[in-house]
Amino acid sequence: MTAAAATARSGPAGHAPPAAAALIARQALAADLAALPAAAVEKAKTCLLDFLSCAMEARDLPWSRQAVAIATPVAGGAAILASERRATPGEAAFANAVLGHGLVREDMHAGAIAHLGVVVWPVLLALAGSRKISGADMLAAAIAGYEVGGRLGRALMTTEIARLFRPTGLVGPMAGAMAGCRLLATGEEIALSAFSLAANTSGGLNEWPHHGGSEMYFHPGFAARSAVTAIGLARAGALASPSILEGEAGLFAAFRRAPMEGAITLFPEGESEIEAVFNKPVPACNFAQSPCQAALAAIERVAGGSSAVERVEIATSEAAVRYPGCDAFGPFERALQAKMSIPFGVAAAIAAGEIAEANYARLGDAEIARLIGATTLTADAAFTAAFPQRQGARVTLHLKDGTEITEELDDVVFATPELVRSRFMAAAGDALGAGRAEEIAAFVDGLEGASDAGALARLAALPEETEARP
Repeated sequence: MTAAAATARSGPAGHAPPAAAALIARQALAADLAALPAAAVEKAKTCLLDFLSCAMEARDLPWSRQAVAIATPVAGGAAILASERRATPGEAAFANAVLGHGLVREDMHAGAIAHLGVVVWPVLLALAGSRKISGADMLAAAIAGYEVGGRLGRALMTTEIARLFRPTGLVGPMAGAMAGCRLLATGEEIALSAFSLAANTSGGLNEWPHHGGSEMYFHPGFAARSAVTAIGLARAGALASPSILEGEAGLFAAFRRAPMEGAITLFPEGESEIEAVFNKPVPACNFAQSPCQAALAAIERVAGGSSAVERVEIATSEAAVRYPGCDAFGPFERALQAKMSIPFGVAAAIAAGEIAEANYARLGDAEIARLIGATTLTADAAFTAAFPQRQGARVTLHLKDGTEITEELDDVVFATPELVRSRFMAAAGDALGAGRAEEIAAFVDGLEGASDAGALARLAALPEETEARP
């Protein structure tokens, strides 16, 4: 291409016209619940219940307690889930995002390699209490946030980027900012600046899987708090670079180290990214889901249980094998290392005969260690080619009597809406009582008709600290 042709295509500054973020903002703000697919609306409700379920169940975990502890109490502030504490919207969003991520069972968008719900929902719950906002607007805002995060993540992420940077930390702030701007109907200029400011906070390093460090749990908290901050700054008049995506020092140049390839279109031909999100059945890394499920199906065919297994072969996609921590064979000092490791997850499923949270507490289990030592993990070309549309895996058990048992899945078996609801009812019932759990579930079921979406966060919290005192 000649220099003149490049200038004609790219504009006088030598790069694409600064319209990508503005186009995203315009489309996100125009999201109307009545025009969105019914399947997207139902999926949003399932994702909301799933987020609340995870937050309730994780409320007493160390990282959850830490996130709540640093939130400065604010009388009448934004509610922190399953807690008596109220805080500023930013601090409440931080705490609720950490709570929702605490089990490692949050919803997953494979194309973006990101967990969008643990950023989008905390932002919306924190902001919805600032004024009376309809449930229809909350649902439309959530679907728009998932759409922004999903489309942007698909365009930005590669296996190499995901080995270094946390995808949720890269696209989460922008997804949260656009969801919040749609909720508050800020207008395009404010939304554009909020989006651009949020992009400046993109981050999250993927060193934690190697040591089981807890920074992973805080990545969506940082993203959600940054989104709330970016919206506040933009509403106060702050202006930010409209070329934040495609600019010579923009998001794609910085992280992908390549030009942005064309504009991002939201809801093309009526499709929505939230429909591509799946709810995890297993409280572990996304990439461990289908291998664990295949392993469980295989061991169920073995009469002697794990003691009959001599060797284990696991095959899955290259993206799964190469994601930090997924190829770890130990030693395992912390549960998070085990939750990231495909060999540990498979070995634990074989040894326990089930896939459960308790598996990841068995770090010193001799049988799990034996199985891991007899395991190989490889990337399969067919599974690699199918990713991210499908996340397949194959597990072969070589038994001591010479028999081979193979189970293969072409994709993850998702948690059904019924399972999501039952998990929510159990977790919310334990945290708030069965009556309140029923009330919250009914509120979510009828969210599109609710006149005050902010009531949801209050329903999902304990009485405020000041209210609880005589």
